[in-house]
Amino acid sequence: MYDYCVIGGGIVGVATAHRILTTRPGASVLLLEKADRLAGHQTGHNSGVIHSGIYYAPGSLKARLCRRGAEWTKEFAAAQGIPYEVCGKLLVATDAEEHRRMLALHERSVSNGVEVELLDAAELVRREPHITGVGALFVPSTGIVDYTRITAALADEVRAAGGTVVLGAEITTIAETSDAITVSGPAGSWRARRLVACAGLQADRMARLAGLRISLRIVPFRGEYYQLPPDRKGLVNTLIYPIPDPELPFLGVHLSPTIDGELTVGPNAVLGLAREGYRKGSLDLRDAREVLGYRGFHRVAAANVRTGLRELRNSLFKRGYLAECRRYCPELTLADLLPREAGIRAQAVARDGTLVHDFLIQRTDRSVHVLNAPSPAATSALPIAEHIVDRLDN
Repeated sequence: MYDYCVIGGGIVGVATAHRILTTRPGASVLLLEKADRLAGHQTGHNSGVIHSGIYYAPGSLKARLCRRGAEWTKEFAAAQGIPYEVCGKLLVATDAEEHRRMLALHERSVSNGVEVELLDAAELVRREPHITGVGALFVPSTGIVDYTRITAALADEVRAAGGTVVLGAEITTIAETSDAITVSGPAGSWRARRLVACAGLQADRMARLAGLRISLRIVPFRGEYYQLPPDRKGLVNTLIYPIPDPELPFLGVHLSPTIDGELTVGPNAVLGLAREGYRKGSLDLRDAREVLGYRGFHRVAAANVRTGLRELRNSLFKRGYLAECRRYCPELTLADLLPREAGIRAQAVARDGTLVHDFLIQRTDRSVHVLNAPSPAATSALPIAEHIVDRLDN
């Protein structure tokens, strides 16, 4: 029997196994991942941004853990020799309404202790000649990194400390007793004294298997990306983001230099009908039934009809997607949008139609479940792991 079992080989799960072994040397730790590789889902399909914590409600877990996670990620990358770059980020307002939201976001950044600089239109163009807007916020601490490499380095340290990593280990049953918890699936069965589930796109299902009575459901949103051609790689010097809608947990289509020298555009946010289907048009009947038959989703859809239709249109027609980009980078053309693999965001939605904005963690007597950990979970993974492990035996 293991002391601890962690389900989920994304960055949060691997960071949790790493944290257990760091704070409890000699403990027996088992990490189980359903796929044939680590970081194969949300961790390996994001923009690679080291977020600053500017967006999140003051006092929330996201606000607190993102700020710490940004510095911790940079420190870990430096210690491991993993390339990262602090390139900064510009949040660009393109009209009067966005400028008003930008000023409100500036106030929030001050509350969150994030350094920002207000720019007028002239200063914006001086810094980024290809970007236009009525003003911008510059966040100097934002950076870029490859989170797949961060995850791999954490996993190497888990193994070096005596931890066991098993791939291809889908979990279909969880049985908890007074002295142990057993997880089983087609690949085998394992017992542990404590369980941590960091299952991402399957988080709600793992929680229900463990006996948690939860009403929320994971709704998958496809985030579709494009990649710009090589001759466009020098188009911008920093990350370029729109001003987000504060009512939605999505940050909008942005221009993102990557640490490997590419320049990407995206993501949008389109309802997915397969939790792990990355190709456009992917359909999983179980996933689709659970989403389309869920009252919480019906309420989200009813409250966001216009936004949902716009996102769907932009997914189906590249010109609509291009129009989102051209609001702040008008010289982009259809020929600039080259195919790139999509990502899928695991978004927890409550039965009343509320989109869960903050990280959400619940537990049974012997298990802890991360039920909502979308962006900036990759940036925040190390302090999320600390937060989990500090409470694991309480």
